[in-house]
Amino acid sequence: MKVILTLLCRNEADIIASTVEFHLRRGVDLIIATDNGSTDDTVAILERYQRQGVLRLLQEPSHTHDQALWVSRMSRLAAVEHGADWVIPCDADEFWWPRSGSFQTELAQVPEDQMALQVDRFNFLPPPPEAPSDTPFHQRQILRERQSLNSLGDPLPGKVCHRAHAAMTVSDGNHGAFLDGDLVPSPAHPGIEILHFPVRSYEQLERKIRDGAEALARNTRIAPEVGLTWRRLYSEHLLNGTLPQYYAGLRPDPQVLASALASGELLEDLRLQREFSAPEQV
Repeated sequence: MKVILTLLCRNEADIIASTVEFHLRRGVDLIIATDNGSTDDTVAILERYQRQGVLRLLQEPSHTHDQALWVSRMSRLAAVEHGADWVIPCDADEFWWPRSGSFQTELAQVPEDQMALQVDRFNFLPPPPEAPSDTPFHQRQILRERQSLNSLGDPLPGKVCHRAHAAMTVSDGNHGAFLDGDLVPSPAHPGIEILHFPVRSYEQLERKIRDGAEALARNTRIAPEVGLTWRRLYSEHLLNGTLPQYYAGLRPDPQVLASALASGELLEDLRLQREFSAPEQV
């Protein structure tokens, strides 16, 4: 079974190498990445993996965040040019964790007539303010939510992965797969979950909101509700100068943290920390 992961990124130098390394270790055979006009070291990092033969790099410099079009293109390339059996559309801040340790093991259990899977996501809290900024995110961020919510207070929607097919497309946000224009049923798959690190520092959050919201505003294809969280944070906080306060509120004070851990609302999750702390993986 050949598993290909697609990756769309912009200015993710602090996390992108970890994302690539992790998924290769879990059985991904090839990564197809699209860089969307990064100005940090993201491209240089991706080019290093391309030279190793484990990654194919595409360039899309237009800052319009046309995610559905670019991800669907990568999914079709995976099927048509690289012989994929399964495709995992991934964001740079996501770590798709197969509980058995291998994507091949998990995906081999899927019935042959099932074309797509829905995978749950769980957000990790930002790092504590006293954590050294030069320490990797996976060593600073070990607390995650048992049930993550979106900006509307609803359960955070999962992400989809799908069997490779030349006519498959992926929706904005990677939440759904379509075959010949029809939504593909995607039942939940408990054997894979996504560890999500959307906020890793204040500087990263500000850049993400500014870049993302302004790119969405340039895109005339997508509906206004696409990227709603980015748009709201941009208009309600970034433009009003209150984004630092918003960021500070993402991590409760120690007393509230202790209560949330005791109740199970928050969990200490050391899996990724251990993944990158093992001596053979340093």
